[in-house]
Amino acid sequence: MLAGVATFAIEGIESREVTVEVDVRSGLPAFTVVGLPDAGVREARERVRAALLNSGCEFPLKRLTANLAPASLRKAGPSFDLALALAVLGASGQAPRAALAEYAVCGELSLGGAVRPVAGAVAIALGARRAGYARLIVPVENAAEAAVVGEIEVCPVPDLGHLVELLQGRRRPAEAPSPPPPSRRYRCEAPDLGDVRGQADAKRALEIAAAGGHNLLMVGAPGIGKTMLARRLPGILPPPSFSEALEITQVHSVAGIGRGRLAVERPFRAPHHTISAQGLVGGGAIPRPGEITLAHHGVLFLDELTEFSRSALEALRQPLEDGRIEIVRGQRAIAFPSRTMLVGACNDCQCARGRDDCTCTELDRARYARRLSGPLLDRVDLVCRLEPSAPVSAGAWPQAEGSETVAKRVAAARELQAERLAGTSAHCNAAMDAGLTQRRALLAAGARARLVAAGSRNLLNGRSQDRVLRIARTVADLAESTYVGAEHFDEALGYRLAPARSAA
Repeated sequence: MLAGVATFAIEGIESREVTVEVDVRSGLPAFTVVGLPDAGVREARERVRAALLNSGCEFPLKRLTANLAPASLRKAGPSFDLALALAVLGASGQAPRAALAEYAVCGELSLGGAVRPVAGAVAIALGARRAGYARLIVPVENAAEAAVVGEIEVCPVPDLGHLVELLQGRRRPAEAPSPPPPSRRYRCEAPDLGDVRGQADAKRALEIAAAGGHNLLMVGAPGIGKTMLARRLPGILPPPSFSEALEITQVHSVAGIGRGRLAVERPFRAPHHTISAQGLVGGGAIPRPGEITLAHHGVLFLDELTEFSRSALEALRQPLEDGRIEIVRGQRAIAFPSRTMLVGACNDCQCARGRDDCTCTELDRARYARRLSGPLLDRVDLVCRLEPSAPVSAGAWPQAEGSETVAKRVAAARELQAERLAGTSAHCNAAMDAGLTQRRALLAAGARARLVAAGSRNLLNGRSQDRVLRIARTVADLAESTYVGAEHFDEALGYRLAPARSAA
């Protein structure tokens, strides 16, 4: 007898439908799994056998052949356990095959029959909805996570015995909780920008970066406040929209982090400088998302940027430009999203003693500067040099603007961008391509003259020109100006020319 059950395999951050077919024939007892399974899927035979017996079901002492179709797709992980067990029950007549056709399922089995959570429940729910299934059976721990997708009935089950009763009609499916979409009004747990005293230029650069989604590099002596400022960036970013929150949750679900709720904050990732290129952009025999994907729609902060390996930094060039990265494995290209803000921090020079006590020669400074390649710096929109603040007695600092005040200006600028970019693929100024930048920057006569002058002095290449226009458009949005004026362009150009002035 033959029975089939629908489940899903994770490929990148998406899911692909897999049909688990089980055929039961007379012959010597055997259980064979085919269809390009990895070791984890082949081990499911023992988990399924023990789970069925410990749940009061029978395991057929016949020849069992399980096929995971399509056979060309590699299957990995324990999420196929539940589908295999149900297909065995259907093929042996212990579960109605008509009922099995109504559900898509996913879940890992314990030897006692308990259904354990799996990674990628959001991607699986999206795949099941796209494939037209009305119901999805998931472990109880994955129910809230899968329910954020909507438009599909999520049925949480604690164990295999409970599921068998559900299929036989002796139990009604339990309802999964459906968390509400993230609110536009939320309190971010990031530290307050008002705690930072001085560094007005750096705060301004941080505000522009947040308002337009621009990449930012901060250069300065140790202890001057680079890391402190970067960790306050999430507090001035606008909350993610529902579609962005769903994408963030999907990425984190596949990675096995943040399980159980819809993302309400933009991610902030700060990997150590010893991370490999594969850890930064993703990869592996079975490709997994890297840090740049885990920071999708959020911030990737690289502290001590010059200490990262050259191969890791150069691997960032394409994903920063395209907003996605493709990893080829076994003649298959798997895409991961990477629309993130890159924020880097580095010292002035190798000795990192500050300008007055520096012991580096000009050769040392040149060698240190070469750790960051020109093509990588070209993809950094704003470069800000942090200077030491003048010493002030305790309590004499003026009250600084807090994150809440700055966040309101950033949110207003993002709303202007959303209106201007409606109907395009861009969601903020930094995401505009060259053609869109030329059409939507809206330069005033003064700014156009400044652009021509900068080009005649060879201050900007083609990519830099587009990026200056995007920064200037963001500065104008913060000023609630319809057109980019000369003053907006001058401020933007100052941030693009900072690398030449800083020698770092």
